[in-house]
Amino acid sequence: MAAEHTDTDAFRGATFRHADLAGAEFRNVDLTGAAFHSVDLAGATFRDCDLSGVRIVASAVADLQVSRHGGSGRVVVDDVDVTAYVADELDRRHPERVRLRAVRTADDVRAMWDTLERLWADTLARAERLPEAARHQRVDDEWSFVETLRHLVFATDVWVGRLIRDEASPYHRLGLPPTDTSPASAAELGIDLAARPSYADVVAVFADRRRRVREVVAAVTDAELAETRTAALTPEWGVESHPVGECLRVVLAEHCEHRRFAVRDLTLIEARSA
Repeated sequence: MAAEHTDTDAFRGATFRHADLAGAEFRNVDLTGAAFHSVDLAGATFRDCDLSGVRIVASAVADLQVSRHGGSGRVVVDDVDVTAYVADELDRRHPERVRLRAVRTADDVRAMWDTLERLWADTLARAERLPEAARHQRVDDEWSFVETLRHLVFATDVWVGRLIRDEASPYHRLGLPPTDTSPASAAELGIDLAARPSYADVVAVFADRRRRVREVVAAVTDAELAETRTAALTPEWGVESHPVGECLRVVLAEHCEHRRFAVRDLTLIEARSA
């Protein structure tokens, strides 16, 4: 049985030469400043990792795929800065991203939410043409369509329920927090990470959370966008303070970007089913 190393600094500064780490799994590991030379990483997956400043030199990168979190920072390939090209292409494919960046006023927020509601209505209809199993199917181990909806429930509970509406216990048990959330922290929030709900159950909660956002967005004023809200969010995040406008922009961005990922994966699932 493979050894497991937890909460250890025994490998700080260690050197691995001619080592077989095939199938090894690294979670919440600090590899800051690590160097990899003549290492076979073919087929490796880096998920929820900070790769800022990483350099890949004289290496085979055939079929390399990068999905950036937030799209911030430069990306340079063979001394060519492709950052603007990637951003422009994403904007061309998903023009709602452009409108999202232009959100400033309460009316902007309302217009953007209306756009996202329409887009999500189309996406939900598309998903509902698939069999139940397909809606739970993961592509490249990304969240399934059902899991994506569950995450948006959680995001709404954080930024609207907890912060804007100041609800003491806003979290629905079917919400899905970020993947680095511990089971203990999720349980403290009343979230069941082991739940395997049906699409119908999840889409009903998702509809309720969209209703809550709709109510907040309909009533918010320009003055309220600048008001700061403070609350204890999750055990990992602790107490945070954010303007209402920022809270709403996070909700808009979450619904915008996760829909993009969902549409990408639905396209692959549909192609496989054809």
